[in-house]
Amino acid sequence: MSRSKRKWDHIQYALQTGQKRLTGFDDLKFVNQSLPGSKLDSVKLETEIGELSLSSPIFINAMTGGGGERTYRINRELAIAARETRSAIAVGSQMAALKDPDERRSYEVVREMHPHGIILANLGSEATVVQARAAIDMIQADALQIHLNVVQELTMPEGDRDFEGALARIVEIQQSVGIPVVVKEVGFGIGAEAAALLYSSGIRYVDVGGYGGTNFAEIENKRRNRLLTFFEDWGIPTAASIIETKSASQELSVIASGGIQTSLDIVKALAAGADAAAMAGYLLKTLMENGTEELIKEINLVKKELAIIMTALGVHTIGELKSVPLVIAGETYHWLEQRGIDTSTFARRQKK
Repeated sequence: MSRSKRKWDHIQYALQTGQKRLTGFDDLKFVNQSLPGSKLDSVKLETEIGELSLSSPIFINAMTGGGGERTYRINRELAIAARETRSAIAVGSQMAALKDPDERRSYEVVREMHPHGIILANLGSEATVVQARAAIDMIQADALQIHLNVVQELTMPEGDRDFEGALARIVEIQQSVGIPVVVKEVGFGIGAEAAALLYSSGIRYVDVGGYGGTNFAEIENKRRNRLLTFFEDWGIPTAASIIETKSASQELSVIASGGIQTSLDIVKALAAGADAAAMAGYLLKTLMENGTEELIKEINLVKKELAIIMTALGVHTIGELKSVPLVIAGETYHWLEQRGIDTSTFARRQKK
């Protein structure tokens, strides 16, 4: 099967499989603030991911590219939506374009449509420094995502089977490219152990890519004869993954992703420790079913709802969200407690 055909299959299967609300965010509850002392007009949505300054915490995450004309059109419309809502955006893996120059335009269109925005390049952990530099140059990227997708590759019939040396390659790239390198999981979540390894190796940016969103094991199983169904419920739910990652080091800049669908999901992710929240499957579904104008409208509505929720919580900045009391219940509570993380510290926080 051609890489282009596989890319389009991934889009189609992602839309079919959908998202099942298994992220753990429903286990996170805010404590009502009857005297919030806040004002809606004073809320500011600006945030920072390390040295990257964003106008809001909403981030259009990596989806596609390298699948011919159809993925070109998707990336074009996503870039327009990012431009009109002043959102950061990441492209899908650019390895397709590095291997087939005809696919470059499906990525380059993102910079063409969003000339002044924050755009992230994207490659897998098998990439070399030369490939990383080429991917960055292709779209004049402000940062580079390096995705980790071991379970997807193992489920993919034609996927990689050798993951030795991945961390060393990531570190070499991080030391060579001169822009932020974000290490991103792809739907299976980053745990405290991996986060600690990344931090000790000099990585400072992590996209948790938690379980509960688009399920790439389920997608790849649709392309197999003998199914590896045991991978379909494999992973760290997004809410737990954010907290695990921050437990490894508070100095890590964290992007929350994996099944984020609503403004409340975003606020909970930020309160759990993330600096931004990236959405992919939900935005893709909105685009494919309702078009670009509706996607722009939806992103703007989510931004307005963020401000409303922040006002109810009595905070005016994204940073202040990290001090609001947050009660963790259900499976997320049990997961974190078993992992040695004291969840009561979240419930006892004092709003600054």
